Amino acid sequence: QVQLVESGGGLVQAGDSLRLSCAASGFTFSYYAVGWFRQAPGKHREYVAAITFSGLATSYADSVKGRFTISRDNAKNTAYLQMNSLEPEDTAIYYCACARDFSSRLIVAPGEYDHWGQGTQVTVSS
Repeated sequence: QVQLVESGGGLVQAGDSLRLSCAASGFTFSYYAVGWFRQAPGKHREYVAAITFSGLATSYADSVKGRFTISRDNAKNTAYLQMNSLEPEDTAIYYCACARDFSSRLIVAPGEYDHWGQGTQVTVSS
């Protein structure tokens, strides 16, 4: 069955780095665009970053631009989110999502994604 499994979250201090992974199975990962989203307590789920099915284009929310990097390895059916210079405001549950799309659009709307992972907690202490 379709599965997206995030890993790599944890408790870190401000300024530290983490790399999140999103392992896909049960579908042809290379046909899908990938997005990362996050949800902090009491807040709506928000867009973080996106990458096209080919990996040739990426986009970022302004709040993480220059600190986070999204990437993918289609041979490993895995996407990544490298997070550097973490801030307490980055504390949230982070979700990866996949959308079947060959148009090379960078998809920022959560409603356009077909599959979601269960999330991984990232906590940044000050």
